[in-house]
This record gives sequence, C-alpha cells and structure tokens, in this order.
Amino acid sequence: MIAIFDYGIGNIHSVRKALETLGARTVVTCKEEELTAAEKIVLPGVGAFDDAMEYLVRGGGAAILRKQAASGKIILGICLGMQVLFSESEEASQHKGLGVLNGKVLKFRNGLKVPHMGWNRIKLGASGRDCRLLEGIEDGEYVYFCHSYYAAPRDPLVSAGITEYGPDFTSVAWENNVYAVQFHPEKSQGAGLRILKNFIALN
Repeated sequence: MIAIFDYGIGNIHSVRKALETLGARTVVTCKEEELTAAEKIVLPGVGAFDDAMEYLVRGGGAAILRKQAASGKIILGICLGMQVLFSESEEASQHKGLGVLNGKVLKFRNGLKVPHMGWNRIKLGASGRDCRLLEGIEDGEYVYFCHSYYAAPRDPLVSAGITEYGPDFTSVAWENNVYAVQFHPEKSQGAGLRILKNFIALN
C-alpha cells in the first residue's frame, strides 16, 4: 500500500490515478496509523511553502513525516512536496522545512521567467546512475515542470538528476530512503510513468 499524504495542498487526484494505473494500491490519508502501516509515502504538492508547512506543523504531519523518514520508510516528494523536505526556503517567511534533506530552496534569479513551466530535460546528476528511481530513464529525457523555486542540496551527491534553466538545478534528489522530484511525473507521460513504476518497485 502506498499512502498519499493529504495535507490540504496538492495534486493528489492525478498522482493517485497515475499510481493506480500502474497497479499500485493507494490510500489518501494524514492519519499516523495509516502512514505507519503503508509501505511507502508520497508527498505531492502545488502551492506555497509557508501554507504547506503551516498545515503540516499545525496538524502534526511534520513530526509524522520526520519520524517515518527516520524509520527508513521510502518517501517520494513531488514538486512542492520535494521542497518542504529540505531545511528551509527563500519563499518562506514563517516556517522552516522538514529538514529530512539538508539544503535550501532558492528562487530563480537573473531575469529568468517564472514559473519555469513546461517540458525540460533531466540529466543524470552525481548519483544518478545509482538511483533506482531513474532506472531506464535516458540521459536527457523530457519531463514536465511548473515551479518558481528549486532545491539546492548541501551535499552534491544528493543530486541524482539535474535540469538546466539558467544554471543547472537539482530536479531529482535522493538520499537513502528519501526521493524527491521537482517535476510532475504524473504529467510527464512515458518518462514520468516509468519513474512512478520504479518507485512502486522500490524496497
């Protein structure tokens, strides 16, 4: 069973539909007992960092997610769900991130159009060839993005995939049992479905 964390923000329906199309059993929940019982957790999201963290902190979800990550539970963050896994964000004025991944979320600068929206390539990063989430993904595959901020891991080895938009940025992060993608795999056609299929197969 894959638990899709419902924290009042997000792109839950399309993520659930994509996972179930690939044969996964899912539950949409914020209950600790269901998250603990699940084999894996998906943290989707669209919207603002502070709003997401406000909900997670107020509802106890932040503590649950930190506990599940520390237990070795396989977690996948998508878009905003990726960003809140990191320590802090330039977008936020009230809240730190979950700190499951070490690094900061930064805003695109130097006159780049935001949001960075549409199809762009992912290239294998420092740990990309060892990352099981990216098995079968060709270097330079196109995936679908929609975001104005990006995560900058403190450890370069956390960058399993990178994308060029102005400078290169981390579009796939991976450390131990925690995976995160800045793009939307559920909207990324064949490559995105392959990534979700890989996620389902992780153990």
